[in-house]
Amino acid sequence: MSERDPKNRSKEWFGTHGKDGFNHRSWMKNQGLPHHLFDGRPVIGICNTWSELTPCNAHFRVLAERVKRGVYEMGGFPLEFPVTSLGETLMRPTTMMFRNLASMDVEESIRANPLDGVVLLVGCDKTTPSLLMGAASCNLPTIAVSGGPMLNGRWRGEEIGSGTHVWKFDEMVKTGDLTLADFMDAEACMSRSIGHCMTMGTASTMASMVEALGIGLPTNAAIPAADSRRNVLAHMAGRRIVEMVKEDLRMSQILTREAFENAVRVNGAIGGSTNAVVHLIAIAGRAGIKLDLGDWDSLGREIPCLVNLMPSGQYLMEDFFYAGGLPVVIKELGENGALNKNAMTVNGEKIWDNVKDAVCYNRDVINSYDSPFKDHGGICVLQGNLAPNGAVIKPSAATPKLMQHRGRAVVFEDIDDYKARVDDPDLDIDETCVMVLKGCGPRGYPGFSEVGNMTLPAKILKRGINDMVRVSDARMSGTAYGTVVLHTAPEAAAGGPLALVRNGDMIELDVAGRRLHLDVSDEELERRRAAWQAPEPPERGYARIYHDHVLQADRGCDFDFLVGNSGAAVPRESH
Repeated sequence: MSERDPKNRSKEWFGTHGKDGFNHRSWMKNQGLPHHLFDGRPVIGICNTWSELTPCNAHFRVLAERVKRGVYEMGGFPLEFPVTSLGETLMRPTTMMFRNLASMDVEESIRANPLDGVVLLVGCDKTTPSLLMGAASCNLPTIAVSGGPMLNGRWRGEEIGSGTHVWKFDEMVKTGDLTLADFMDAEACMSRSIGHCMTMGTASTMASMVEALGIGLPTNAAIPAADSRRNVLAHMAGRRIVEMVKEDLRMSQILTREAFENAVRVNGAIGGSTNAVVHLIAIAGRAGIKLDLGDWDSLGREIPCLVNLMPSGQYLMEDFFYAGGLPVVIKELGENGALNKNAMTVNGEKIWDNVKDAVCYNRDVINSYDSPFKDHGGICVLQGNLAPNGAVIKPSAATPKLMQHRGRAVVFEDIDDYKARVDDPDLDIDETCVMVLKGCGPRGYPGFSEVGNMTLPAKILKRGINDMVRVSDARMSGTAYGTVVLHTAPEAAAGGPLALVRNGDMIELDVAGRRLHLDVSDEELERRRAAWQAPEPPERGYARIYHDHVLQADRGCDFDFLVGNSGAAVPRESH
């Protein structure tokens, strides 16, 4: 055996001469692998979330083969392995419930196997944070490759966006402005190519976070999945990961405090999903980096929204790529003092060196910092007696006139209560009210589902009103829009103040003042609390583990026993 690189973990498996090395090599050779692959060269794991049950990631077998080409070219030994795949489109009750489970799958798969570096194939919403969380807990040289967005949806001469037009068309069916037959006709027109949502939803947001954090190669965020350049990116990631192993460039050197600050600001500049808040906090927690809601507010408060993409704007990810993509956005931040320019990235360059020559080809899609699409793109963090530990709102997707509002609470005790009553003609509600949904937080649903963007009552929509203030402990899809307050912490199921809200209570929202207030006296709230009963937890299985160990939204919803990392020490082998 050659001693090509003594740092490699894989030598503990493949580089020994006794019966253990014999067994490890022998079993691998039943796949037709030649002996020279076990000569000490870097072994690269390709962590694949391919699944036909995850349509966004259904093309990942092709990407994995492209990564392998690059690994082989640089003298590495690629080995593909599957991990839990989380698809928003089919999984119930919500993929968020399984994000932490998938991260455990990733972490233990990496640590238990002879891997020196890892390429993470990520796409649909939760696959990105779960794989980054699991890999960060091991801290090997790592590159993330996103699967890319679908091509723009097109229906009857109109460009339609994933999710965003689903909400819009659903409301139009309720008001009679769209027939059910037309609604059904739009299905295939919206999703017409491989890839994930082509709006600036959570999938595109997290692909952007991969690039902003520096854990993905430049241009990772926006190349359409169907574009041949996505395959080239995967190929180049395969080449680069071998070099990273030889350089011993690990995740901890990329995922620094400065990198997370960059990501928070980029999220504001792209009008990114509120889901990025819980995911970045969780990833930072695994990397040992302090990041909290206060950072989201202080770092992102003054960042303007530069990108005119649905759901906040007009265009889609394909247009964003043609306009220059995320490097243009990062360059705008760097030229205006809103970027840590020296943050290291996986290609071995500082982030500023990657973007300083970026060119914008369409200012309708990517606005300049001095003439932004919207003045405020960052996530606003609200606090008050209704959310002592914080709540969030996305100003770029909200109605300006509702950003300061006082209204009467119309309360839905859980999602079933909402579905049963929201379209009841006798529901006592008008557009000045505040819709309140309980029981949909991390423990409550369970799993923290994307139901916070409650569709308005049919009788309100029929009057031409398409937005009201909504407050919940739930999440919402990154493709959704509206004046929606989310992630109230603590959640109702954990005994947070949201559990105590009653019909008729007055609620005050003041986004500029960062305030969410329930106009009920402390004494009355204490009386209500004394009468409140916690819901029964799930009886068994993973749902029970989730309920008992999930942290609240303001802390990233990771499991309490997973925060931090254990490194990549080779597990002891049994004899």
